Amino acid sequence: MAEEKSTQNSGNCNHDCEKCASECADREITRIKANSHSDIKKIIAVVSGKGGVGKSLVSGLLAVNTARSGKNVAVLDADITGPSVPKMFGISGRVMGGPEGIMPAETKGGIEVMSINLILDNPEDPVIWRGPVISSVLQQFYSDVAWGDIDVMFVDMPPGTSDAPLTVYQQLPVDGIIIVTSPQELVSLIVKKAVNMAEQMNIPILGIVENMSYFECPDCHKRHHIFGESHVRQIAEQYGIANVAEIPIDSSLAELCDNGRIEEYSGNWLDVLTEEISR
Repeated sequence: MAEEKSTQNSGNCNHDCEKCASECADREITRIKANSHSDIKKIIAVVSGKGGVGKSLVSGLLAVNTARSGKNVAVLDADITGPSVPKMFGISGRVMGGPEGIMPAETKGGIEVMSINLILDNPEDPVIWRGPVISSVLQQFYSDVAWGDIDVMFVDMPPGTSDAPLTVYQQLPVDGIIIVTSPQELVSLIVKKAVNMAEQMNIPILGIVENMSYFECPDCHKRHHIFGESHVRQIAEQYGIANVAEIPIDSSLAELCDNGRIEEYSGNWLDVLTEEISR
C-alpha cells in the first residue's frame, strides 16, 4: 500500500475523537496514495452520527446527480458491515483484478463502485471483522482499486465517530463532508458529534441533508411531518452550515432503490448541494 506523509501524527492516537479534542490537528499521520491508474480530483465523505438515517441513499442520489451534470463519478462504499450501495445500483457479482489493480464495478449510468459485497463469495454473509481489519480494507479500496479518471468520489461512510470513519478522515484526502440526519429532536446531539469530528479533522462541511423530512400528499400536495416538525435549518444555522436539503418520504424512490434502479429517480432535492460539490 503506497503511503505519503501528512502534517499530522497518529502514533499515539487512541481513536476516540470525542476525547482527543484538537490534538489530532497537531499530529503527523500517513496519507495513502491512490492507485497509479487513478486520478481522483475530489473526495466527498457522506456521514451520519448514527445509523438508519439514509446515508447510503444520499450517497447514491448525490452520485447520480453529479454524474448527470457531466462529471466522472465513483462511490467507495466504506460502510463495510452494512453495504447497500451495490443493491441500489443493481450491481451483482464479483469484481476482477488485473495488472492495473482491482477493477471497480460500473453502473448502467457509468458510475464506478467498490463495495465489500463485490468481493465476497456470498453477499449475504455477515462481515464479522474487528476494527483494524475493516480499516485495512478501506485503505485497500482506495489504494488498490484502479479508479481511472474521477472528478468526484463519494465515500459512503460507516455511521458514528469510531475507528473506521477515522481511518477515512485521516488517510484519504477528503475535501468535504455532507452530514445526513433525520427529523427527530435528538438529531441535534447526533449532528453535533459529526460536526465536532469534522472540525477536529479540519475538513469543511459542505451541507446537511435531512432524510424522511416530510410526506407530501399526492392529492392535495400538503406536506405532513410524520416524524415531527423539521429542525434542520435551525441546526444548520447553529453550526454555520450553509447548504440544506430535505428529502421527503417517497415510496417510488424506495421502490427504485429496492430494485437496483436508483439512477432512474427524479427529484431536485439535492440540486444545490450538487452545484456546491461540482465547483
